[in-house]
Amino acid sequence: MLNRTPTMEPLNRQESLKADTYFRVMRLLQDNPDLTQRELANQLGVSVGMMHYCLKALIERGFIKVKRFAKAKNKFGIIYVLTPKGLGERAALASSFLKRKRAEYDALRLEIESLHSDLNSWNLDRSDEHAVNQR
Repeated sequence: MLNRTPTMEPLNRQESLKADTYFRVMRLLQDNPDLTQRELANQLGVSVGMMHYCLKALIERGFIKVKRFAKAKNKFGIIYVLTPKGLGERAALASSFLKRKRAEYDALRLEIESLHSDLNSWNLDRSDEHAVNQR
């Protein structure tokens, strides 16, 4: 994954974001190889420059290839094809992506439960205060 073996997790938030972007790009290209850089950028919510940088990195690492294709829907007549190495990397990135998202989900669920508990406690305190003021 990136410059690591496929089983290693990214070390920091920036590397996690980069790995997530690479995964999302490869997932989109597997289903839609004739998307343009602009279309990819729009679907992922990044700039066209960022998408160009991302595609260039994936090409340099041998994860995708650019091929000329006369029937491509884009006016440039090119498609982006995942290589066998890219398919393996996509699978490794999918696994780490899922692990990170499950961890985020679990942390968010615990935070929500804590907030519900705080809110219930606060509501009980307010109702006790209201009862005292009624006396």
